[in-house]
Parts: sequence; C-alpha cells; structure tokens
Amino acid sequence: MNDAANRIYAAIAAIPPGRVASYGAIAARAGLPGRARLVGRLLGEVPEGMELPWYRVLRSSGHIAMPPGSRGFREQCRRLRAEGVEVKNGRVPLSRFGLDGDLDHALWGMPPL
Repeated sequence: MNDAANRIYAAIAAIPPGRVASYGAIAARAGLPGRARLVGRLLGEVPEGMELPWYRVLRSSGHIAMPPGSRGFREQCRRLRAEGVEVKNGRVPLSRFGLDGDLDHALWGMPPL
C-alpha cells in the first residue's frame, strides 16, 4: 500500500462516531486536495482485514453515493442512524453532522435536546 492510500485510510478511520465527511474532505485531510475520486476508488479496494467506517463518507452534498434502495445504501443508512446521524431521503445535513460543519460540535459534541 502506498503513502497516499495510507493517509486516506487514516483520515477515514479518524472520522468519529456520529460524524460524516465528504470524499473531498477526506482527500484534503490526507493532504491530497482535489483527489475525491481517489478516496472513492480506495474505499472499493480496502485491504482484507482492515476495518474502516466507510459508511461515514458521503458526497459533498451530504448524499449517500450508492444507488437509492440498493443493499449498500440501506446498510449505510442503517449504520449512520445507529450512530445518531440524521438521514433523510439518502442525505445527511452536513451542517449538523459533518466534520467541519460546526467547530463547537466537533469539540464538545451535540448539545442535549
């Protein structure tokens, strides 16, 4: 595995539960701005035995990249909801759940409802 792949996998692994990031944000955090497609390709090539929170990676719009209704789409929705992430019509509000959406939220978590 090359250095770029290692950095991308590390950036994905660092997404905390209850948060999401776009393919582009992962590329930028890995020091590879503009390489969102590389992130997507590498997610499809995760080495056997490596556990990654793949379901926390979304399109820049907050949409799930898999076809609506597909098995992967349903699995991603299920896993995100299990972590308390709001998913509506295949979209997550990045302003609330994105890594860079709200610095206070990133540092201190969600305020009590």
